[in-house]
Amino acid sequence: MGVVSAVPVPQPRAESASAASADSSRRSLGAALVLGAVGATVVLLASGQIWAEGTAAVGGGSVPLDADGSDVTGVPTALAIVGLAALVAVFAVRRAGRFLVAALLALSGAGAAVTAFLGASDSAALDEKAATTTGDTAATVGALTHTAWPYVTAAGGLLILLAGLLALRFGRQWPAMSGRYERDGTPRPRKAPVVDPDRPEDLWKALDRGEDPTRETCPPGAEA
Repeated sequence: MGVVSAVPVPQPRAESASAASADSSRRSLGAALVLGAVGATVVLLASGQIWAEGTAAVGGGSVPLDADGSDVTGVPTALAIVGLAALVAVFAVRRAGRFLVAALLALSGAGAAVTAFLGASDSAALDEKAATTTGDTAATVGALTHTAWPYVTAAGGLLILLAGLLALRFGRQWPAMSGRYERDGTPRPRKAPVVDPDRPEDLWKALDRGEDPTRETCPPGAEA
């Protein structure tokens, strides 16, 4: 009879599960980056557009007025910047720190969306402009209309919120930015300090290290 050797049996299920987990991690990472970056860009751009328009009565006539997103509320812009910072910081921290930053990212998106949605029907900014234009503190804006930009801003905030939810769900599987810069624990060889025999302080330092400063070293390959 021939010799029977034991051959390890491959584990296709374990390998496929590991590959599926890695694919899921990469997809969630890419989706969070895209959603967060696009959402913050949308919020920043849409907040600079005209959100509301109206008129103010002056001397029997009317003066057109408008208010952009920054006039109505500056909260979505500020939270979009916070969200961008949190999106980058997710890769610089680990464990509990990553969870907290991901939560901040999600809250930033939710806050931007809610404040933009509430600002869609706000008239305070135009009333203030009407009072300034007419010189009457009791003046209010007339023929008030709102544009779609507040809702576009709210949609951008929702994208940031989705990025934060992905970071909360899959963030523990994502790589850390600082990981590639960490040492692997292998001690690095130290260069031997150069001893100048003409300098007494170098000789004393060599003696303190237990070296013989009077011994001459031979170059590699040369005979002593």
